[in-house]
Amino acid sequence: MKSGIFTKEYPPEIYGGAGVHVAELTRFMREIIDVDVHCFGAPRAEAGVYTYGEDPELAEANGSLRTLSTGLRMAHGATGLDVVHSHTWYTGLAGHLAAKLHGIPHVVTAHSLEPHRPWKREQLAGGYDISSWSERNAVEYADAVIAVSSGMRQAILDVYPDVDPDKVHVVLNGIDTQVWQPREADLLERLGVDRSRPVVAFVGRITRQKGVSHLIKAAANFDPAIQVVLCAGAPDTPEIAAETAALIEQLQSQREGVFWVQEMLSREDIQQVYSGADIFVCPSIYEPLGIVNLEAMACQTAVVASDVGGIPEVVVDGKTGTLVHYDESAPADFEAGLAHAVNDLAADPARMAEFAAQGRARAQEKFSWATIAAQTVDIYRSLI
Repeated sequence: MKSGIFTKEYPPEIYGGAGVHVAELTRFMREIIDVDVHCFGAPRAEAGVYTYGEDPELAEANGSLRTLSTGLRMAHGATGLDVVHSHTWYTGLAGHLAAKLHGIPHVVTAHSLEPHRPWKREQLAGGYDISSWSERNAVEYADAVIAVSSGMRQAILDVYPDVDPDKVHVVLNGIDTQVWQPREADLLERLGVDRSRPVVAFVGRITRQKGVSHLIKAAANFDPAIQVVLCAGAPDTPEIAAETAALIEQLQSQREGVFWVQEMLSREDIQQVYSGADIFVCPSIYEPLGIVNLEAMACQTAVVASDVGGIPEVVVDGKTGTLVHYDESAPADFEAGLAHAVNDLAADPARMAEFAAQGRARAQEKFSWATIAAQTVDIYRSLI
């Protein structure tokens, strides 16, 4: 059997959780079946990886149209497959068309849902309606849909009620705990962080989804001894970039020990940030699973996170971390809750250490990529 993975992101061009998922899933599935990867971007040297660019005639078009033009090229170029597996709306149309062209099954992994991310209209304008159509078309016509959490499965069925529930399968995101594990944290010292004081860290893109502004506002009420390391870059729009910069500048004027890293860090540097932090905070307002929490847990770091989406399936409240309720109608309450949870945990080093140890154990026991790859291949086989 040969699977064709259709994805926007693939190493070295990865900027989000979906890209991490694709890279790891491909690596472990290749131990079971043949896998080709069809992706966006620059040519890769890796065997079995094919890249596609957008139609140059659409260079001035809306980004969503450029994306779909890449998908058309991908659908045309992908041959010799037994099953096609698309990831995110970026490649949903490509997967749908390739399946129709070659009479093969189409599997969709839903890493997020466009109707649950209305803030993307800021970024895409009218293209948001096109991305939403691409996702709906792919999900409704797919032969199987993979949700990355039970919460995500229910969200798919709520948003797309015409989808047969029997074709929506839960296959969790995973973590390679041999790669993600506690590391020496020299990077924090180079940043000027005082390792004798508590450290709270955030790693993520500057987007509405990740709730960065809520964390920055909450940090104004952290205990004065706590330091904050914000690894936050790749803003969705100039407006959110300016808004975030202003909030961080204000926070830095109010308290010392606030460090902002804007450049995209290597995997090794991110591991150092997780490992060097006493608490990792995930303030997302939307998160189908939240792979960053798994990464932090695997690096043996206690977590404070919002209780949205699939996060409660990763972070066990009171065992591997603390969950804070998010209500979009009460952002100030959420920010106060984040501050209280961080201060409470930072004041109890023994509990913090217990959460960290339990978090790594949970990542090792429940989120194996080998298991996830096998479950995915089982879904393929059920369709062929």
